[in-house]
Amino acid sequence: MDNFLELIKWEKLILAMKETIYMTSISVIATFLIGLLLGLLLFLTAKGNMWENKLVNSIISVIVNVFRSIPFIILIVLLIPFTKILVGTMLGANAALPALIIGAAPFYARMVEIALREIDRGVIEASQSMGANNGHIIFKVLIPESLPALISGITVTAISLVGFTAMAGVIGAGGLGHFAYLEGFQRNNSVVTAAATVAILIVVFIIQFIGDYFTKITDKR
Repeated sequence: MDNFLELIKWEKLILAMKETIYMTSISVIATFLIGLLLGLLLFLTAKGNMWENKLVNSIISVIVNVFRSIPFIILIVLLIPFTKILVGTMLGANAALPALIIGAAPFYARMVEIALREIDRGVIEASQSMGANNGHIIFKVLIPESLPALISGITVTAISLVGFTAMAGVIGAGGLGHFAYLEGFQRNNSVVTAAATVAILIVVFIIQFIGDYFTKITDKR
């Protein structure tokens, strides 16, 4: 057992785990904000809703569908010129952020739209009949009523983002994926690969636990 443990470069593993947590945290926050905005626009501009606008809804829907459909590894390659302009390099944790956010936000936007559609229209109509303005309906009715589903959705998205960071790591973005590929696969060290896998699982379990906790305490049913 000691021999196995000695094969793992613990300092590099801890650094890689910190990079994965950093990439995931930043991209989750940005994904939540952008995805929430896109999801609200998709819902509000749909037929029969407050801001009904077929053209705007169609444009946003196409953008969401296109970026949601592109495989993440291909998206990273497509965004290389944009990432270089924005970050200045294609290497390191910061270089992975544009692809992570652009890849995950459309996915979450659809989850937001679905969550909003599940709200009882009677609640919205009751608010309108009492003279509530659009801002009040959005922030006092739509978001609070759909909050458990929104939290559950961002939890699923965050777990997907952990997997995305591992893929990004293979092409030099850092994190546990890069550690597993460079120190494990390329050096034929299965112990390192297994250690990186366990570390990723720990991150995923923590995210799931936090997500389940906040979903439970916000669910009023």
